[in-house]
Amino acid sequence: MHHNESRYLEKISALKNDYLPSAYRILGGVVVALVLVTAAILWFTPWIQTAYGTGYVDSLDPSERTQAISALVSGQIKQWHVKEGMPVEKGQPIVTLIDVDEELVTKLQGQLDAAQAVHAANQSAVANARNNLTRQQALLEQGVASTKTVEAAQIKLQELIAKAAKSQSDINKASVALSRQRTQTKVAPADGVIVKLKSGGPSTYVKAGEVLGEFIPQVVRRTVRVTVSGMDAPLIEKGRKARLQFEGWPVFQFSGWPDAAIGTFGGEVIYVEPVADNTGNFTVWIAPDENGTPWPQEQVVRYGSRVKAWILLEEVRLGYELWRQLNNFPPKPVVAKDSTQGTSK
Repeated sequence: MHHNESRYLEKISALKNDYLPSAYRILGGVVVALVLVTAAILWFTPWIQTAYGTGYVDSLDPSERTQAISALVSGQIKQWHVKEGMPVEKGQPIVTLIDVDEELVTKLQGQLDAAQAVHAANQSAVANARNNLTRQQALLEQGVASTKTVEAAQIKLQELIAKAAKSQSDINKASVALSRQRTQTKVAPADGVIVKLKSGGPSTYVKAGEVLGEFIPQVVRRTVRVTVSGMDAPLIEKGRKARLQFEGWPVFQFSGWPDAAIGTFGGEVIYVEPVADNTGNFTVWIAPDENGTPWPQEQVVRYGSRVKAWILLEEVRLGYELWRQLNNFPPKPVVAKDSTQGTSK
């Protein structure tokens, strides 16, 4: 028993003589210092929360978007007046169609002339019937004509008026048909560029309303249309700033530090659509920031180019943002300002 106790005391004494190597001490100090520095960075470093979205360059004005060049009437493509990628001026012919029956315009003109002649005859008959009614009414007052004769004249007048109305309707129908056939040449609605023309020649038959190509207006006020998640949409409001990355443009992006980003461009939210799409996402429209760097020229960032957007929200600490991301929480909501703050009681 005494022997075991002596051996135990010897071990205790040996442990007192042991010491920790200096390398381990330095490593431990470094680890502690890194933990403290990391905690300080996470606590004091500011971070701007962002709502991320992707989309493309578009325009809020429908007249400035890509417009379809549609066939006004059914027929064959007679002649293309433009080529793909060709700039055009307002009123410049684009394509001319021709009906399968090349004499259709002549036939329609004949129908219109015949309808006009019939209508002229009907109008003359109405005038004569009205004069006859007036004469019969005068004879009735003199006691020469009977009431039955006057009533017959009135019925005849109403029949001729109805006949004249029908002939006028025939003129309108023939005139509309002739006007449609005469407007077989589609012209440019404004200055712009022709794209995506339909491959077709004199043997190609097209139906009324069929798209023959597309037209891009020359003057387009570019905006960006992006889609954001439904979790971030409630925090986005008109006037929020955004940073944009255009596809094909070199960029070095820090979503939480927009001032350090290179190659991004400023934007401002101008409209948030109040209705979600089928996937629960919302559409946000972003216009150029008047106080920021101008967007690249249209030759670089073309209409329809894809865009990535970071809509700037509230400023928080970096540690809070990491915790939020790990827990998949929504961004920090906007804190409403107290309207009574600063007022005297």
